[in-house]
Amino acid sequence: MKNFKKHLISGCDIMVELIAKKIDLEAGENTVILNKREAESLGLRSQSRVKVIKDNESAVAIVETSLTLVEEDEIGVLHRVSGRINANTGDVLKVVPTKRPESIDHIREKLEGKELSEHAIKEIISDITERRLSDIELSAYVSGVYANGMNLRETKDLTLAMIETGETIEFDKHPIFDHHSIGGVPGNKITLLIVPIVAAAGLMIPKTSSRAISSAGGTADIFEVLADVTLSLNEIKKITEEIGGTIAWGGGVNLAPSDDLIIRAEYPLRIDPYSQVLASVLSKKKATGAEYLVMDIPVGPDTKVKDLDKGRRYARDFVTLGEEIGINVRCALSYGGQPIGRTVGPAIEAKEALQALEGKEVPTSLIEKSLEIAGMILEFGGIGEKNGKDKARSILESGKALDKMKEIIENQRGDPDITSDTVPVGGHTAHIYAKEEGYVGTVNNHTIIEIVRCAGGPYHKGAGIYLKKKRGDKVEKGEILMTIYSENTGKLEEAVKLAKHSAPMSIEGMILEKHPNYKIV
Repeated sequence: MKNFKKHLISGCDIMVELIAKKIDLEAGENTVILNKREAESLGLRSQSRVKVIKDNESAVAIVETSLTLVEEDEIGVLHRVSGRINANTGDVLKVVPTKRPESIDHIREKLEGKELSEHAIKEIISDITERRLSDIELSAYVSGVYANGMNLRETKDLTLAMIETGETIEFDKHPIFDHHSIGGVPGNKITLLIVPIVAAAGLMIPKTSSRAISSAGGTADIFEVLADVTLSLNEIKKITEEIGGTIAWGGGVNLAPSDDLIIRAEYPLRIDPYSQVLASVLSKKKATGAEYLVMDIPVGPDTKVKDLDKGRRYARDFVTLGEEIGINVRCALSYGGQPIGRTVGPAIEAKEALQALEGKEVPTSLIEKSLEIAGMILEFGGIGEKNGKDKARSILESGKALDKMKEIIENQRGDPDITSDTVPVGGHTAHIYAKEEGYVGTVNNHTIIEIVRCAGGPYHKGAGIYLKKKRGDKVEKGEILMTIYSENTGKLEEAVKLAKHSAPMSIEGMILEKHPNYKIV
């Protein structure tokens, strides 16, 4: 190995040249590994920061140390850092110690319950976007916002900062419409009906959606069964202006990039800070040019919004903040007590959505919710006057929405001839049976999601559940409650074990108790 000299670059600042050693590990958003002795000679220790430079590219990274993974003249470059500066094993990298970011002081302020200034919020979001914060520091930010909240002024500044640090779409045609659900309800595949209905009515709706984080499948996962969802900003703009609508993966473009990093920190903590939800939604919608937005806020004991009071608070704040940043928002508080439709999981949900578009029999919950939201968007656009839902229904029943969906699929490099009969679902199945007769009392959303994930979803698109019974349905002992689908027999067995152990449906009789509970002989 060649030994490189350290260079004094200014005052006490030192630059050292080290040989890159790529390490195939994704842990740590922005981590490099230094030999412990080399780190000490530079005055560094674990969680210190360095700027890593190759040619004209640079990245700020968090230091971890080791005595065995790298030699003294090497630097271990993990997956995300190597990608940002295009570093390969053997490359010579310049390494410069850097100071801790100012934003850490502002994160501590939020942990102490203090109100953050506009400057402080911009510093935090800038450092998150540029990956200057460690995973621990990012978790501290999320925890501070969760525990102490943000007022509406802070939330507005947060939203604008998230927009400013990413790209935006500038449409040549207007107006632009959109819808969004804050989630929490499995089977919520309504986007696959809403977008083609709205586009078929002549309005423009560039829908960007997420992949699953903790769910059984995000909208992007579902639509990816039918078409390519990784589109560039230019593709989203072009397709929307030509045919009226797209269904794209938001993570495929650089819209409010700090949001995805924040969500990644929220996930292991299982927290969803209120103000961060507001900023997350509105920043991405503003970045995609939305001028009119309909928000779906599912309410139920197993959703993000447990009761109507919290749902109304969300609605008021979405409307207020939307007005502040130039988006006209309307909200619908929807029923979230059980899955929408009878399917949960990417492929099987895509299948059910196509069945609805094709005019086949599907659950009323899927049709009615889709038409309600689509109707609100049509009324925003002056279509259907005060009865947008009826107009949406006529577009669906006429087959125009199906035709538009085929057009969207084709423009997103999918097969426009695909039908609900040809959508591939998991080839391995198992039934879950009722142990007693009665009526379905509850369907646990969280457990349904966990069963699908156990079966392989959303990574394996064919994993899913078909709900034979739902809340209020009569059940006979030994009757099928649900069918689990998987692409893997081992995963199917694990999903079945979970379903039998966790009892995702409660079966209740019409008589809850008898008094007195003894028999007279």
